Amino acid sequence: MGARQPAVDGFNLDALLFRSSMSSWYALYTRPRHEKQVLEDLTKRGIEAFLPTYKVRRRWSDRYKIVEEPLFKNYLFVNIDYDRRHYETLRPYGAVTFVMFDGKPAPVPDGEIDSIRRLVTSELPYNPHPYLKVGRRVHVRSGPLEGCEGILTRKKGLTRIVLSIQLLQQSVSAEVDADCVAPI
Repeated sequence: MGARQPAVDGFNLDALLFRSSMSSWYALYTRPRHEKQVLEDLTKRGIEAFLPTYKVRRRWSDRYKIVEEPLFKNYLFVNIDYDRRHYETLRPYGAVTFVMFDGKPAPVPDGEIDSIRRLVTSELPYNPHPYLKVGRRVHVRSGPLEGCEGILTRKKGLTRIVLSIQLLQQSVSAEVDADCVAPI
């Protein structure tokens, strides 16, 4: 018989390892302007959630202010075992539904989540970008986004890479050095 993992703080490690291997990233659709509220509620419930944001300059009647807005409006991402926690994930006020195909929740590939997470934690300037279906796919060879794949574009003479969440058909673009990317 295989050796059982010891219990740590009341949790059986075998169960934890099995549970974590069953979880996937899913896109959660929210009511408009409720992304941060849903994120906070999910975090309080112990559900791993990711809300990528970007900084934008907004004008008020008397001043300008830099505010953080969701990179993908009305969406955030949750890493859950869908069969066990999907009802609990939809409980927060503002959570509407999972992105589904053929009546089943569509998982978002880990690589796409990792690419967006690396971008938002880097020092590179970035902003939302229309989803592109055509264009050359590239692989970033060096720099903060090393290992990421995306679509190469040009904007005002500058080289940019577009990282996409295909499931949502939304993208984000960031400046990159043309020498740092290679075609796939």
